[in-house]
Amino acid sequence: MYLAIILLPMLGSVVSGFLGRKVGVSGAQLITCLCVMVTTALAIIGFIEAGLNNTPVSILLFKWVDLESLNVLWGFNYDSLTASMLIPVLIVSSLVHIYSIGYMSHDPHNQRFFSYLSLFTFMMIILVTASNFLLMFVGWEGVGVCSYLLVSFWFTRIAANQSSISAFLTNRVGDCFLTLGMFAMILTFGSLDYSTVFSLAPYVSGDVVTVVGICLLIGAMAKSSQIGLHVWLPLAMEGPTPVSALIHAATMVTAGVYLLMRASPVIEYSSTVLILCLWIGSITTVFSSLIGLFQQDIKKVIAYSTMSQLGMMVIAVGLSSYNIALFHLVNHAFYKGLLFLGAGAVIHAVTDNQDFRKYGGLIGFLPLTYSVMLIASLSLVAFPFMTGFYSKDFILESAYGQFHFYSLAVYFIATIGATFTTLYSVKVLYLTFITNANGPLVNYKKAHEGDVFMSLPLMILAVFSIFFGYITIDIFIGLASGFYADNSLFMHPLHEIMLETEFAVPNIFKLLPLLLTVILSAVSLILSEYLSNLLVKFKFTRLGYNTFSLFNQRFLIELFYNKYITRSILNLGGQTTKVLDKGSVELLGPYGLEKGLLKLSKGLSSLDTGVITSYALYILIGLILYILMPYICIEHIYILLSIMLILSAITIIIMSSYEPSTFNTSPVQSG
Repeated sequence: MYLAIILLPMLGSVVSGFLGRKVGVSGAQLITCLCVMVTTALAIIGFIEAGLNNTPVSILLFKWVDLESLNVLWGFNYDSLTASMLIPVLIVSSLVHIYSIGYMSHDPHNQRFFSYLSLFTFMMIILVTASNFLLMFVGWEGVGVCSYLLVSFWFTRIAANQSSISAFLTNRVGDCFLTLGMFAMILTFGSLDYSTVFSLAPYVSGDVVTVVGICLLIGAMAKSSQIGLHVWLPLAMEGPTPVSALIHAATMVTAGVYLLMRASPVIEYSSTVLILCLWIGSITTVFSSLIGLFQQDIKKVIAYSTMSQLGMMVIAVGLSSYNIALFHLVNHAFYKGLLFLGAGAVIHAVTDNQDFRKYGGLIGFLPLTYSVMLIASLSLVAFPFMTGFYSKDFILESAYGQFHFYSLAVYFIATIGATFTTLYSVKVLYLTFITNANGPLVNYKKAHEGDVFMSLPLMILAVFSIFFGYITIDIFIGLASGFYADNSLFMHPLHEIMLETEFAVPNIFKLLPLLLTVILSAVSLILSEYLSNLLVKFKFTRLGYNTFSLFNQRFLIELFYNKYITRSILNLGGQTTKVLDKGSVELLGPYGLEKGLLKLSKGLSSLDTGVITSYALYILIGLILYILMPYICIEHIYILLSIMLILSAITIIIMSSYEPSTFNTSPVQSG
C-alpha cells in the first residue's frame, strides 16, 4: 500500500506523457485523476494507521550510495509528520486534477499538462516520505523542475518563460545552501539518514549545529518564499491557475516549512536558528501583507497572501511549536487552494482577465464562486470558528506566551501583518463581486459558473475550510494528544510553551487580532464607499504618490537585485569568460600548447640537415650521456634532464642558424 502511494502518480504521469496520443485527452485525464484519487484514499488509510495508531512504517528498497565513509539507502518513512503532510498534498492535488479537466478543456496540450501535474505530485510524495536528506533532495529538486515546466506551460508567452526561469534560479540559491548543509552533515555525522543525524545532534558542537541549521533555513527560505528569496512567487502566477493552486497552496511552497519541521531535532539545539526563524517569519508576514494590499492582479494578491501565511508558519517553527506550524500548514492548504481555484473560476468567467479593477458586480453572475471565496477569505483572516482561526490565532498567542522581549515584538509585528491580510482579502471580495461593474460589457455577457468539474472541487474545499480545523484541533495541538508519540516532531523540554499559551496569555491579547481585523475592515469599506475622494486626494500629494509607488513597486527589491546583484554577477561572468574561456583555455589550447608543439616539431625537423658531420655530433652527444648515466645518482636526474634539454636547444639553434645554401650538395658546375 505504501509503495502504491508513491508509484501511482508516476504511473499516471508516464501514461499521460508518453502514451498521450494513444489514450487521447479523455483517457489521459481519466488515468491521471484516478491514480491520484486512489493514492489519496490510500494516504487517508495511512494517516489512520501511521498517525492515529502511532505505528510508523519504514520501507527499505535498496542501497543507493554504498561507500566506506557514507551509506545512503533508497528508503521511505511513514510517521505522523509524513502522514499529516500527505493529507493536504494529495487531497488538494486530486481536486486540482479534477478542476483542471474543466479549466483546461480548450487547451490543445491537455496530455502534457496532466502528465506534469502527476509528475509534480509524485516528486512531492518523494520529498515528504524520504527517510534521508539525499532522497529528500531528489524530491526537492524534482518539484523545482516540475514547477519550471508548469509555470512555463504556455511557453509561447515571453512572460511565462521569464517567470519560470526566475523561479528556477531563485530556488537554486536555496538549493546551494541546502547542499552545503548536507555536506556539513556528512562531515560531522558521517551520514544523511534522518535517524542517525537526529540521534547524534545533541552530542555535537553547538556551532556546527548552528551552521547546519542556517544552511537548512536558507534552503527553506528559497522554497517557502521568505523575505529576500521571495521574488519568484508572484512571478510564478504566469502559469495556469490550477498550477498556482497546486504549487502555491499546499505543496511546493510548504516544502521549506516541512524541511524545518523534519529537522526539528537539529535546530532545537541552536537558539540562533530559532531566533532567525522568528524574525524572518515576522518580517515576511508584515512585508508581504503590505505589498499584497497594493497589487491589482487577483492571483498576485493571493500569492502575497500565501507568502504572509508561510511567514506565520516560520514564526511557529521559531517558537519551537512545530505541531502548530504543521496544523496551520494543513489548514492553510485547504483555504488557500480554495481561494486560488475560486480566482481561477472568476478569470475563466471573464475571459482571462486578471486585473480586478476591471471586475465588479460579479456576485449576480457567479454566486457559487462568491460564496466559496467568502468562506476562504473568512478562514484566511481567522474569523472565529473557521478553519484558519484555530491555527493562525494560536501562533500569535504562542508568540506572546513565550514571554521574551523578542517574541513580544514578533507578536505585535505579526498581528499587524494579520490585520493587513484582512484588508486585501476585503479588497479582493469587494472589487470583484460587490462594487459597481467596471469591466467591458462583453465580459458580463459571457460570464458564467464553471462546469461540474470546476464546481465540485470548490464545494469540497469549502467544507474543509469550515470544518477541518474544528474536527482536527485536538489531534494536532491538543494538550493530551499522543499524535506525535513517534517523535517525528521534537520539542526540547525547555522550549515547551503550550501551557503558558493556553492559560497565561491575557484575554485582550487573544482578542486583539480579531478586534483590529473587524475595525480595519469597517474603516476600509467606509473609506472606499463613502470617503473615496480623500484617498484620491492623498494619492495625488507627493507623500501619497511616493507611498503608493514604493508599495506598488514591492519596496524596489527587484530593482535592487537587478541593478546591484544580477548586473554584478553578469559582469563577473563576462570577465570570467574572457579570462578562462578566451584566456587560459586558449593559451593552453590553440594559441599556446599547439603553437609550442608546432615550433618544436619544426625545430626537430630542421635537425635533418643531410650533413654527415651533424649526425656525428648527435651520436657523440648521445654516447657521452649514455656513459655518464651510471655515474649520476637518482637525486641528480633533474640535472641530467636539464643538461639534455639545454644541449638539444643549443643543437636546434645552431642547426636552424645555418643558411639553406650551406647545405647545398648539388655538383659544382665546371667553368
